[in-house]
Amino acid sequence: MPIKKRLGGPERRLVPAGASVSTARLVDDLRHYQSELEIQNRALRFSQSAAEDAYERFVSLFSNVPLALMVVDDSGQILENNARALALLRPVESDPPLTYFQPLVSANDLDLMQKGFATARIDGACELNELKFEGGSNGTITGDLHISRIDTNQDERTVFICAIIDQGPLLAQRSALQASAATLQQRNTELLQSKTHLAAIINSSLDAIICVDRNQRIIVFNPTAATLFHCPAEQAIGRLLVEFLPDAVRALSYSDITSHAQLGEMSGVTTEGDTVPLDISLSFDHQPDGDIVTLFARDLTAQKKMEAHRTALESQLRESQKMQAIGTMAGGIAHDFNNIISAILGNVELAREDAQVDASVSTSLMEIDKAGRRARDLVRQILTFSRNEPPHRVPLQLAEVVVETARLLKVTLPPQVDLIMDIDPDTPAVMADATQIEQVLLNLCTNAIYAIGKRKGTIRVELGYSLRSLTDPSERRSGLRGQHIKLTVSDTGAGMSEAILQRVFEPFFTTKPVGQGTGLGLSVVHGIMRAHQGSVRVQSTPGSGSSFTLYFPVPPETAQLKAVALAAPPTASNATAGTGQKVMYVDDDEALVFLVRRLLTRRGYVVSTFTNPRIALETLRSDPNHADLLVTDYNMPGYSGVDLIRDVALLLPKLPMALASGYVTPDIERDALAAGARALIHKPNDIEELCDTVQKLLTEARFGA
Repeated sequence: MPIKKRLGGPERRLVPAGASVSTARLVDDLRHYQSELEIQNRALRFSQSAAEDAYERFVSLFSNVPLALMVVDDSGQILENNARALALLRPVESDPPLTYFQPLVSANDLDLMQKGFATARIDGACELNELKFEGGSNGTITGDLHISRIDTNQDERTVFICAIIDQGPLLAQRSALQASAATLQQRNTELLQSKTHLAAIINSSLDAIICVDRNQRIIVFNPTAATLFHCPAEQAIGRLLVEFLPDAVRALSYSDITSHAQLGEMSGVTTEGDTVPLDISLSFDHQPDGDIVTLFARDLTAQKKMEAHRTALESQLRESQKMQAIGTMAGGIAHDFNNIISAILGNVELAREDAQVDASVSTSLMEIDKAGRRARDLVRQILTFSRNEPPHRVPLQLAEVVVETARLLKVTLPPQVDLIMDIDPDTPAVMADATQIEQVLLNLCTNAIYAIGKRKGTIRVELGYSLRSLTDPSERRSGLRGQHIKLTVSDTGAGMSEAILQRVFEPFFTTKPVGQGTGLGLSVVHGIMRAHQGSVRVQSTPGSGSSFTLYFPVPPETAQLKAVALAAPPTASNATAGTGQKVMYVDDDEALVFLVRRLLTRRGYVVSTFTNPRIALETLRSDPNHADLLVTDYNMPGYSGVDLIRDVALLLPKLPMALASGYVTPDIERDALAAGARALIHKPNDIEELCDTVQKLLTEARFGA
């Protein structure tokens, strides 16, 4: 029989069918059921209140959380969104509503978003980083997307809650940090490059750079300093500055220096104890733990040598200028003296011809002639010293000149003096004037004989060949470098002091008594060597003798082919007498004009003389056949001999002409030859010289040479 349950309750019993139930029983059951219903209603009301409170809390949290939250179903429709989502994605009312989630995502990130929803549907959650969202008026927004599945039994569709975290500020901060890191990295790189550059500058500096700390201990010692002080850098680091620059340390201790200073010239000390002249400057680098001093030291050794060399060169220049001035003066005096000597010698020769029968007169004239020739030789020595013209140089074996000069010397050599010859047979030829080289040797050997005096002594003449470069500082004038011929004359005489050595080449300076020397011997030696593009060096010690060394340049092979002739070439005729040829002689010195007319007339020439060159030119212009030869002096006021030759050459280009002067410079010679002169006559000359020159020029013109 089935059991009846109570109405409304699980314990309600089933009343069997057909059974009788009393009214009281029914009433009791109804009351009991009612009581249970009231209890259940109270429970429902409590649950409803709790649910409402939870919902309100959820809504408040959903609305106020600082994240953009949206509830999205599996079709992408947005079911709910909070205010933060609207502010982030739709900040302006005119923006479209938040209806579907897909349009919010950038087209490039749609596939990634869909994969994220699929993952969240399976795994319950998914996180996507740095997606691009279309933020309406905010433009494009970069943010992280967090997707969480919401489990519900109300329907079958899947619902997701999506949180968008705006990464814009974080990305801006990260970008700023990255830029700052890049800037810092660039600055570190620049700092490293600067340090490397600074180290390269310090290591390659030509000045010694030394840095010391506050205790004056060395912390930087560059390679130049290591070379200068003969101390490796690793050995110098940590040592005291006073070991190398004691003067600088004293200056630092007594000077109030705060930034930069120029200490000037001081002495440094190498590890071997040698002193080095230095120019010191310094700078201070102020550091929290103490000042660092950087010293710059420049080696003045080369500068000191250059200053000494410059001083020596200035002394030589002053001496050369003095000698040049004296030579110019001497040349000017000799030029005027030439005319006087020429007149004396010429008239003496004529007088000797006229007084051949009178022996007493001939003797007097002979003595006058001797004195005049001595004066002529003296003038020629002066001109040799003062002229700047090149000598008549030809390829010459100096050994032959030395042997010939020795033969002449032995005749007059005192018995107590020995002459020793040391000649290298392989010595090459040089371009030289044999007569002038012989004069140089005679002058040097004569001085050597005088230096030996009455004591027993030796004169040694050495000739050799060398490839050595001459860098001896004792050489008084320009030396030769490379190949050169060396001719040395040394003696065992009294020698010379330093004071005499400084003046030994000065003209008119002599240590001989009055009447025994003119002081031109060594000046002439110097002039001849200068004209030969060579040099002379003297070495002497009091009591140990003297040594004069002549240096000749070795010419190239092409220079040894043929010397340039300054006079007319030899002719077929050697006659010195004329046959009526017409000679025009122009000179402003009346004594010479009178002499030349008498002299050439006696030699068979028809002579016309002029003291005014312009009148001579007008004579030739009016009568072109007036002269077969023109001889003119150079120095004539207002109208020189070169001007006369140039104008006559335009008028009579075939007329032979010669220029005579006692002071012929290279410029005068060049201008004269360019103007049309065929020969240069150096005064003073004797009668035979002048006649020979005249005859040679006339013969040349006759034979068309």
